[in-house]
Amino acid sequence: MAHEYRATIRWALGAEENFSDNRYSRGHTWSFDGGIEVPGSSSPSVVPLPFSREDAVDPEEAFVAAISSCHMLTFLSIAAKKRFVIDRYEDKALGIMTKNENGKLFVSKVVLDPTIEFSGDKQPTPEQIADMHHLAHKECFIANSVLTEIVVAGIPSH
Repeated sequence: MAHEYRATIRWALGAEENFSDNRYSRGHTWSFDGGIEVPGSSSPSVVPLPFSREDAVDPEEAFVAAISSCHMLTFLSIAAKKRFVIDRYEDKALGIMTKNENGKLFVSKVVLDPTIEFSGDKQPTPEQIADMHHLAHKECFIANSVLTEIVVAGIPSH
């Protein structure tokens, strides 16, 4: 069974902007189902201010956030099935951009660095946590959709 996911991306040239001189805002809006809108822009490290927006999400950040969010949601599901109780999960994920063999920039690595607070009498061992991270990575829809190396800090690779 196929599932569909949609996003609408909107941008318009400002009245005082000069498109052909490359002097236009990269600010735009991402719209999702349920009516939520998120400001988007190119990264200020790629397109300098004032033509980008610091207060908006850039595609590279969104890519890292999607990977982190998918991993977290999968990890939470696995932990719940194993009857572990998680009170808090915070991931300070990091995306690293490098050049590929053709000299093109790409997000070559994402490092997930979650801090997880478990509660209750049943506490997982470090090995069980590592196993749940490995399974979460294996089962995450987004991780299965990208070529980027994804690692969890402190968890050995399988």
